[in-house]
Amino acid sequence: MKKLNETYRIVLTDDDHDDCEIFKSAIESVTNKITLDIFHRGADLLEYLGNAEEYPHLIFLDLNMPVMHGFEVLEAIRRDPRHANLSIAIYSTSRYNKDVEEALAKGANIYLPKPNDYTELQQVLTKVLEMNWAHHTHKLNKGNFCFTL
Repeated sequence: MKKLNETYRIVLTDDDHDDCEIFKSAIESVTNKITLDIFHRGADLLEYLGNAEEYPHLIFLDLNMPVMHGFEVLEAIRRDPRHANLSIAIYSTSRYNKDVEEALAKGANIYLPKPNDYTELQQVLTKVLEMNWAHHTHKLNKGNFCFTL
């Protein structure tokens, strides 16, 4: 992942418009050097990735979306060899162990339970953006997959 003083290309896919606005505000408060694309449907994210000239550094993907569930989107991304190296953070209200395990099994890089507090969201985003993704994913296991402060 890039340093906080460099520009990030971030994608958020979440059907909840309020959650998207809160996320946008929080990430912009962490760093102003971002390009944030927001999609409200998994199919729109897949279309974007299919036509992208430059891939995002990180995709935040909600699980509980209508029409195409986040796991279906994750599987579709991982089936495409062009997207093998994309970093994908599952960003969900679900804290169910089965969802965490399934996200790990389907190829997500990290599982981020949505914080209930704006300040905590800022702290989580700061840590995620500062994370050494190559090191993190190399040593990925159930113990370090679900991110907590």
